[in-house]
Amino acid sequence: MPSQNSNSPAVTASGLTVKRGAELALKELSFTVDRGESIGIIGPNGGGKTTLLRTLLGLIRPCAGSSTLLGFPSGRLGPVREKIGYIPQSRTHDRRFPVSAADVVRMGLYTPRTLLRPLTHPQKKDCREMLDTVGALHLATRSFGTLSGGEQQRVLLARALVRRPRLLLLDEPGSGLDPEAQHLFMEKLFLLQQHYELTVLLVSHDIASLAAYVDRFICINRCMHLHGKPQQILQSPALKKIYRCSFDLLEISSPGEEEPR
Repeated sequence: MPSQNSNSPAVTASGLTVKRGAELALKELSFTVDRGESIGIIGPNGGGKTTLLRTLLGLIRPCAGSSTLLGFPSGRLGPVREKIGYIPQSRTHDRRFPVSAADVVRMGLYTPRTLLRPLTHPQKKDCREMLDTVGALHLATRSFGTLSGGEQQRVLLARALVRRPRLLLLDEPGSGLDPEAQHLFMEKLFLLQQHYELTVLLVSHDIASLAAYVDRFICINRCMHLHGKPQQILQSPALKKIYRCSFDLLEISSPGEEEPR
């Protein structure tokens, strides 16, 4: 039986390899994430970052290697699936779709077994409390499609957290947001990570901002090129080769510290 020991790693990958047709999308990725850690997954477009998250979640089957989340194999997460929150890449939402922000959060409580059952009063209360926690309670009755990008991301964060997960995976949550909205979202996310003692894996292209929050970076471009603390990664000559651009001006700012203008 898989172990749910709280001292076991939150995430493991061992020789994880994924093919898309004849091409390798991921090649022999191996790493461990301890419980309570925050990990930034970075790399160029098309490097396999989204594929990695989806493989860890068991949505894509690897052709070689293995991975676990909270002690369970990625392909058999049943007993711990409710302890895993996931925010996929944002998509354009139909503004005419009649669903409120509160409805979106409630969706996070449904499972295939409870889909047709009405939520209990305590569950509805949990949804409102989580909207309040992420600073979006005032949006509860608003149509989700009419919200700004930053407001939508806060609602989606509330949906991912409403089950009180132990592990949270986010795929480009700041995509499409202006710099101020990105900053506010990241601050809120990592305050909640500390409050709920979450393990966080976050895919992002905003390396400089992310470096102020995460414990480690994993840089992949099909295979794992770099793995270490943000300052070490930002100063590595290999980073420039992977992205084919200069990172000389990147500096890590502490959360809440004003960026140089």
